[in-house]
Amino acid sequence: MAQKIITVYTDDLTGEESQEAATHTFSLDGVAYEIDLGPDSYEQMLQAFGPFMQAARKQGRGKKAAGRATVPRPSEDTAAIRAWAKESGYSVNDRGRVPAEIREAYAKANQ
Repeated sequence: MAQKIITVYTDDLTGEESQEAATHTFSLDGVAYEIDLGPDSYEQMLQAFGPFMQAARKQGRGKKAAGRATVPRPSEDTAAIRAWAKESGYSVNDRGRVPAEIREAYAKANQ
């Protein structure tokens, strides 16, 4: 049995098929995004980001922005955070990483 696989590259912004579409990544407020864009859409994104990129400070690749909000660090007592979250109606796992929004809420409640 023969099988033929066809890959279709699509611009996520316009929905148009493009052999020149490429994947681009960017980050905003600690959240990484990935988008597939053709050359015209990528140029449009660069023009939109341009003034902000010129005024911004580079943090380097893969590093999180310094000076974020008062979020408890992992060294803090996660057991206390989990207990508080459960008492406050949040759904939190007994193991693993405590979500940032729960850590932020805990920090605000315990200032």
